[in-house]
Amino acid sequence: MEVFSGRPRTPERHPPPGRPRERRASLLDVRSAAGQVFLLQVVIVALLVVATVVGMILQAARDALQQGRRASVIAAQSFASAPGTAEALRSRDPSAVLQPRAEAARKRSGMDFVIVMSTTGIRYTYPYPGEIGKRFVGTIGPAVRGRTVVEQAGGPPLPAGRGTDVQAVVPVTDSRGTVVGLVSAGLTVRNVAALWLPQLPIILGSGVAALALATAGTTLVSRRLRRQTHGLSPVELAGLYEHHDAVLHAVREGVLIIGDDGRLLLANDEAARLLGLPKDAKGRPVAELGLPEPVMRLLSSPEAVTDEVYRVGNRLLAVNKRPAYPRAGRGGSVVTLRDTTELAAVSGRAEVARERLDLLYEAGVRIGTTLDVERTAQELAEVAAPQFADLVTVDLLDAVLRGWEPTAEGWCQLRRAAIGGERRMTPVYPLGEVITFSARSPQMRALQEGRGVLEADLRRARGWREQDPERSRTALESGLRSLVTVPLRARNVALGVVNFYRTAGSLAFEPEDLAFAEELAVRAAVAIDNARRFTREHAMAVTLQRSLLPRGQPDQDALEVAWRYLPAEAGVGGDWFDVIPLTGARVALVMGDVVGRGLHAAATMGRLRTAVHNFAVLDLPVDEVLGNLDDLVVRMDDEERAGDAEGDHEGVGVTGATCLYAVYDPVVGCCTMARAGHPEPVVVRPDGTVTCAGVPASAPLGLGGYPFETTELSLPEGSQLVLYTDGLVENRAEDIDVGLERLRRALDGSANRTPDETCQAVIDALKPSPSADDIALLTARTRTFPPSRVAEWEVPPDPALVPSVRARCRETLRKWGLEEAGFATELIVSELVTNAIRYRSPPVRVRLLHGRCLICEVSDGSGTSPRLRRAATTDEGGRGLFLVAQFAQRWGTRYTPRGKVIWAEQVLHDGTSAVPRLAPVDFLLDHLDDSGS
Repeated sequence: MEVFSGRPRTPERHPPPGRPRERRASLLDVRSAAGQVFLLQVVIVALLVVATVVGMILQAARDALQQGRRASVIAAQSFASAPGTAEALRSRDPSAVLQPRAEAARKRSGMDFVIVMSTTGIRYTYPYPGEIGKRFVGTIGPAVRGRTVVEQAGGPPLPAGRGTDVQAVVPVTDSRGTVVGLVSAGLTVRNVAALWLPQLPIILGSGVAALALATAGTTLVSRRLRRQTHGLSPVELAGLYEHHDAVLHAVREGVLIIGDDGRLLLANDEAARLLGLPKDAKGRPVAELGLPEPVMRLLSSPEAVTDEVYRVGNRLLAVNKRPAYPRAGRGGSVVTLRDTTELAAVSGRAEVARERLDLLYEAGVRIGTTLDVERTAQELAEVAAPQFADLVTVDLLDAVLRGWEPTAEGWCQLRRAAIGGERRMTPVYPLGEVITFSARSPQMRALQEGRGVLEADLRRARGWREQDPERSRTALESGLRSLVTVPLRARNVALGVVNFYRTAGSLAFEPEDLAFAEELAVRAAVAIDNARRFTREHAMAVTLQRSLLPRGQPDQDALEVAWRYLPAEAGVGGDWFDVIPLTGARVALVMGDVVGRGLHAAATMGRLRTAVHNFAVLDLPVDEVLGNLDDLVVRMDDEERAGDAEGDHEGVGVTGATCLYAVYDPVVGCCTMARAGHPEPVVVRPDGTVTCAGVPASAPLGLGGYPFETTELSLPEGSQLVLYTDGLVENRAEDIDVGLERLRRALDGSANRTPDETCQAVIDALKPSPSADDIALLTARTRTFPPSRVAEWEVPPDPALVPSVRARCRETLRKWGLEEAGFATELIVSELVTNAIRYRSPPVRVRLLHGRCLICEVSDGSGTSPRLRRAATTDEGGRGLFLVAQFAQRWGTRYTPRGKVIWAEQVLHDGTSAVPRLAPVDFLLDHLDDSGS
């Protein structure tokens, strides 16, 4: 009898079953049917492999246990029955006799242990001697009674390692059958479990082969499905079917599919409604559906049809027919039906709406192409006629045409600004005439009510006819029949009215036409108002700029001057010029250009022109004038930026202004010039040679800190100096060198022309059309003082020689025929020379110039300027400059590199000096009386 015990010796440990490697990428998309089948096959193969391995492991373990039981029983019984075992147990030291035998038997039998013990379970043998003498772990009760026990048990460590053991315990009997001891033999389970490992590669290989076959089959199925479903998944196929079915029955067009045998395969809801098909029409022959003969014949024939119209009941159906499967070669056809009963009326309205939209688009493109009020009004008339009306007239307030702000007071009088359409149809009022509309006229009603007025039949329009009965009768006789008048309003301000007329040969205006006319007028009014505002700003800027430019030529002897100024069509810029008489018969020529347009540029130009005047009056050198002007522009630019930061005004900087400053001295025939970023002047010599002046280029004004180089040019008498701004020679489409070459060609042959003729010739040759920039042109022909009109001599530094200076001055004036100016001139020269000698600043020179005025100049080497003051009664001096100021028209001081020049001018009238404000004696007495008071 066998007794089994389930108590394990140690915790059972099995090697983990082999896990299939995770696949890095799916062979097929699991969202597709083929992918799902493939995934199912992979799962099945994996389950089969796992089940097989598990079953094999369990079966191997079971077989190992059975084999272990048998081997354990045989080994234990063999050792127990071995000769000498019973006698050894009764010996005095059983372990000494049985331990070698047991170990030898264990090794021969392949057991993991052979243990001999007493009937009380005390071990006499053990693979590890240290365990001898200890109690046996296992069941020994049945063995003591003479029975064999086979069980699974655990005990002390064994050579085979720790694990679950199968052990058998048998009794050892003597010759009388008495149990004198026990023998236990056993094996560990892990040693026998290796029996199933050789079969594992076969199982795994079979699984891999099955998986490969599944993959190949699934791939083939997937390719076939993809070809047949065009790569769509089942969900997509179902959704596609649902969408097609929904669209098929929701579309407002009938759809029929007819098979090659003439049977109706499909008809959507709209087709059933249009044809009145019965509910059981699907699958029936077309001939049995009760359709009209033409429709039935059309559906039964295989011919293709495009937009053929058939009557079915009270409907007109547009029919299209095409083969159902043109690529597959199968028969059948697809027929579409569209109800066109209301198409004619809808098409007519749609065509009108389309034409109106096209006209509005054309109006947006064509109206407002220029900033001219009258041209914009004419564009409105040309756009609306003849597409919308046969005749169009535009009447604007005079204030609008002038660029002023319109007011309601101006409604009583409007001026006809534009006429469009057939001119042979006589309008009520001609172009340019001022019209006074009556209170009951449609135009005045439109202005007062702020909306359009429709007069469908002018013959019944009493207010229109009462406006001017005679002209109204003429207009009706010429064919005018219908009128729409709409106010032109922008920014809630009326600018005028536009009148749309139709003749007897056209349809009368309807309310829909009134709405369109109002939309057209709104768009045109914005363009007209923009043109009006530009006209106002342009006029203001032109007025301001022209007021700041020279209005006439100043009196001077050095140059014969002519100029031209042409403002740009797009807006006034900052171009400016000036001719400034200086002391010593010299003249300064200025040409400048300020960046920008409009009022700001014009105002900035005025500030710069005033500054140049002030700097020129100080008789500063040419480069210092530009330097001071540069500092001024920098300060102005900083002020503008500060204004921007505070949000006070728009503020546009003036950085980039250019300027050319030249000073011509007719006495020596020399011109000193410098330019700050300005185009170089051109010189026309007396022999006709045209050359550039050769003035070095310097940085524009406003950059700050850059020096300005000057050049001196000797100009023979009769030379022409041409100054201009970049608008004359620059063109976006051409290089500036091309413009300069054109200027040179225009100046060829100018030697015999007057400056005015030269200006006109240059403008005629170079003026662009249209003008995108201002053009300023200045031409100056040089003159020189004849030697006979110049007297100059040096004065030794001796006060005793002053009378001789007066005498020489008197002699010079006598030669010039200016005896009457002798007393004042002698007094002036005497005072100036005495002052120069007194302060010891040689060399002292005197120069007299006889031109439009008599100029007296005394130069010395001192840099100190005298100061005018009123002397006290007790003062011995201090009255010289006071006398000079009284007898001279103007006087002053200018500085030279070698000192200073004190000059005084006396105006000559008919060759004589002007009468002094006080007689000399009376003046002196009066001066002395004032001093003593």
